[in-house]
Amino acid sequence: MSRAAMQLGVRMVCTLMLLGAATGVSAAGDVQAGRGRAMMCQACHGLDGIATVPDAPNLAGQTEPYIATQLKAFKSGVRKSEAMAMVATTLSDKDIDDVAAYFAAIEIKVVKVPGA
Repeated sequence: MSRAAMQLGVRMVCTLMLLGAATGVSAAGDVQAGRGRAMMCQACHGLDGIATVPDAPNLAGQTEPYIATQLKAFKSGVRKSEAMAMVATTLSDKDIDDVAAYFAAIEIKVVKVPGA
């Protein structure tokens, strides 16, 4: 990936995060309901939120508003991914909040810091 593409990606993520904050994405999801809906995510992101394929991000421990914002961006087409568009378009706003709550509730632990 070129430096310009990486910079564009970072700018896009920052914009989406600000958009989510400005549109009032709230932390209102149901963790248990989200666990059920997250079953469709496990092939790529793992049921534990640790990605099982190289191109998928880890979702465990991400913040609930961030995950919800990204799912809504995929659903609306603002953020592009053929695979995520197919999944996100099947989710209601409640489903998105629930899935976001589930992955955000997974606790992660840093066990090794490089150079420390």
